[in-house]
Order: sequence, then structure tokens, then C-alpha cells
Amino acid sequence: MKSLLISISILTTAMTVVAQTNPIITSWLQNTEVTARHYVEGNSTPINDDELVNVQAVQYSDEYVYISATGLPSYITGPFLDGNPSLATNQNAIFKFPLEPVANTGTPQESNPGNIGIFINGVALFDFRDGVAWNSNTNSLCGGPGNPPCPGGPGSSQDWNRDAILAERGGFDCSKAHPAMGNYHHHQNPSAFKLDLVVLSDICNLYNADGLYTIDNTVHSPLIGFAYDGFPIYGAYGHKNADGTGGIARIKSSYRLRNITERTMGPSGESVSQGPDISSEYPLGYFREDYEYIPTSPDTPDYLDEHNGRFCVTPEYPDGIYCYFATVDENWNSAYPYVVGPTFYGNVVAEKVNSIDEQVITYSNPSSSVNENDLEKIHVNIFPNPTSEILIIQLVDVNKENLQVGLFDLNGNLITETKLYQGSTITYINTETLYGGHYMLKISDNRNMITKRVFIDKD
Repeated sequence: MKSLLISISILTTAMTVVAQTNPIITSWLQNTEVTARHYVEGNSTPINDDELVNVQAVQYSDEYVYISATGLPSYITGPFLDGNPSLATNQNAIFKFPLEPVANTGTPQESNPGNIGIFINGVALFDFRDGVAWNSNTNSLCGGPGNPPCPGGPGSSQDWNRDAILAERGGFDCSKAHPAMGNYHHHQNPSAFKLDLVVLSDICNLYNADGLYTIDNTVHSPLIGFAYDGFPIYGAYGHKNADGTGGIARIKSSYRLRNITERTMGPSGESVSQGPDISSEYPLGYFREDYEYIPTSPDTPDYLDEHNGRFCVTPEYPDGIYCYFATVDENWNSAYPYVVGPTFYGNVVAEKVNSIDEQVITYSNPSSSVNENDLEKIHVNIFPNPTSEILIIQLVDVNKENLQVGLFDLNGNLITETKLYQGSTITYINTETLYGGHYMLKISDNRNMITKRVFIDKD
């Protein structure tokens, strides 16, 4: 009996050590307090929901980690202005991931409709497609709302598969996401439209420009999720060279739009059924097959492979690991294949499960705090400053805990306050009714506080 207890103790200790060092255990945004919010069309005041956001539990064994999540983010979802009747709803999901992902040495597995990964806030990742394709027999679109079913059923292989990023842009909310039968998901980089260098959607004009993280071209982008093969997903910027040298660079997709005038041939030169003419209705890039892969070379270390990833050193993996990147172009607009795909690098073993059928340990995030007067450490942007109507407080990195934001006069009196929720990047303070002059903005995690002077200009 004593020997058995010793064996269990050794196993538990070993598993605890794994939890302390493995990012697929330690990186999730756990929450048991903050609930979801959503917008309805025409109203910039969000509606409060009863469901929790982010991840509720992280549990692990010696082989797997289990992520329990609602699939709802702390940033406000909606509205979806393309007639999508669905709202983001609680998925009550348990995701099972391998602790140690394995490269696939055989035929690469194609990504599929539906979940192909999840972000660190528990929100689903979908691939490039939206379930709509071109039917060459009828010379029309098939699949999706308002179209006849595609031959072979949903998800069946077609010659010309529609790209969700271009085709469904009008239905994405400010965070570049939307629900499918309640399953809220991103197909692309989870940063707000309004924060791109060239803004492609005006949805953020009325609704807050928020998302999981904000692109910053001066630092390595954060780890933002994991694909269904267990390999990590990073934001748009990383080390130029795979060994961690060369400075920070935008990590680029190796897919390019083909130089074609008609859709009569596949990306590899294969004969295919003719697709629709290239036009304003079906521009180049409207279908997956409009892209071709240009293999990387030693002279282009910041370009990715055919899976949209590379083996490289990152802050969380100093010894290196295969990583996917949420690719963008020079304007920070999402770049095909967006995150993962069109095939996986590793063996796809992650799945949604109904329950956990093995002994597991529950991982709790260690307590953390913000160092006083260390604005650079948490990458806070406060603008415009001076301001007259509104003060914007924005975190560049992933916000890993709830922060209290207060505006005080120089006598220390609280004027107004708001919150920056875990997994959210931006909040606002209305200054229209305030007197002109100097104020102090204080950001607190209930243990420490950082401060910055702001000026309200009423001249």
C-alpha cells in the first residue's frame, strides 16, 4: 500500500511539473465570474447575458489536457449585419488536446468545416471556408443559406470553394467573428477591424473596437490558441528568423493570388470544372482555388509553409516548436489561409468530448499582479491625450486578468471608472461632460496600480 501511495505521489508530482511548464496547460484564460455581452443592431449599449466567458476549467492527465469552455469571449459579440439570425450561445464544450503534439509524416490531413482549433479564450477557430461552393452543373452557388444543397452534402469537395473572409465580411462583428448555429468563431486574426492599418469594414464605427489581442509590430505577438493537432497559434508578428534572431517581422503567408483571367484550371495545373468568370461579383480571391502556394526558400525565413506555419523559437517555446501564425498583409488585413490550413502539419487528435474518462488534475492559474508604474510591461496605450470627448485605453498584449480603470482628479477623487476584462483589449471613458484640466488615470488589478497623467482639453 505504501508503495502504491509513493507511486501515485511521484506521478502527481511529475504531472504538476508538466503543468508548470507546458503552455497548452498554462496559457488559457480562466474565468468564473465575468459574463458575456452582445450588441443588437443600431444600439451601442450592450446587453448583458448570464453565461460565463472564456475558459472555466483546465484539467490534465499525463497525455491530454481538457479545456472546458462556453465558447463565448469577454469582448462584446455582434451585431451580425448580413441577416444571420443566430446569437453567440454557450457551447458547454470540453476540448481534449494532446500534451505533446506529433508531426504527421504521412499524407497531410485537410482542414474541415467547423472547429479546427480554439483560441485561449475558448472561442472556436474555423478554416477559410463558409460552406458555399460553385456548382459547375448549375452555374450557381450551392450550400449555405439561400442556395441549393451541394452535391455530396455539406462539406463535400468542390472545385471552387468560397472564401469566408471575403464573402462573409459584411456579417462579421467588429472582432471579425460570427456564429454558426450559435457557435461563435473566428476564421481569421482575432483583432478588431478598426485597428487595421487599412480598415475594410465600418462595423466598429458604432460598436467598440475590441478583440482577443491588438497587433503590435514592435514585439513578438502573443500565443493566441491551439490547432486541433495540438500545435500553438501565434498572432501576426514573430522573430524574423526561426532561431529567434533577426528582430521582429511580420510573418507572411506563402500563398499568392494566381495570375489567371478565367477559372478553368486548378492551383496545381489540374483540369477542373469551370468556375464563374472573374468579376466584381466573384473577384479574384473569392474562392480558395484562386490561390497558389509558392514554396519558401532560405532567403525568406519569415514566410510560412503550406500549412501556414513553421518550426521556430517563441517566448513560450525557447527550444522551438512548430507554430501556426494568424497571417495578415502589410495593411494588417487578414491574409489567406488566415490561420491554419488548408492542411494540418500534425496528427489531428484533438476533439470535443462529452466527459472526461480518466484521472486528471485541475490546473489553477497562479496569482499574478501588475508591477506598479510599469506601463511598458503591460503595453498600455492611452489616446488621444490630450482629449476632449473620449479617452481610449487599449492593451496591446492579451489581457490575462480583470483590470479596474479609474479616472481621478488631482485631489484623488474618483470621477468615473470602467473595466478591462480578461481577454478583452479596449475600454473607453467619456470625457464630454468633464471640466478641462489634468487628471490621473489609474489601472489596478486590486493588488497594485499603475498611473498616467491625462489632459482634457476644453478650449
